[in-house]
Amino acid sequence: MFAVSVLTSVDADTLAQIGVNSSPEESVLRLVRLAEEAGVDGVVASPQEAARIRTTVADREFLIVTPGIRSGGNDVGDQRRVSTPAAALVAGADYLVVGRPITAAADPIAAARQIAAEMQQAMNGNS
Repeated sequence: MFAVSVLTSVDADTLAQIGVNSSPEESVLRLVRLAEEAGVDGVVASPQEAARIRTTVADREFLIVTPGIRSGGNDVGDQRRVSTPAAALVAGADYLVVGRPITAAADPIAAARQIAAEMQQAMNGNS
């Protein structure tokens, strides 16, 4: 079971508009602590917070799913807190959610291969 933290389409301005006066990172970490205490398997969180989540949780098996994955040059669309596949993996993400960079690409197969190649480079330590 996974808990969703702060959506990747939400930034500090959006949080302020709904009455949350902490930064996205502070909000994510607060929610991560609650999720870990509740015993969930992991969280869905921005790749920008993955490294801090890794140092915050005590459970080394706690999983991080990161949406907002964009290769260099990809349009970020409505996403505010994004990262490349390599940077997300290096930061500690276990699973990457890649949607529009593939589904909206002129050549989805080539786009998927590019994402996979970036992931492989990061896993080989060549990020």
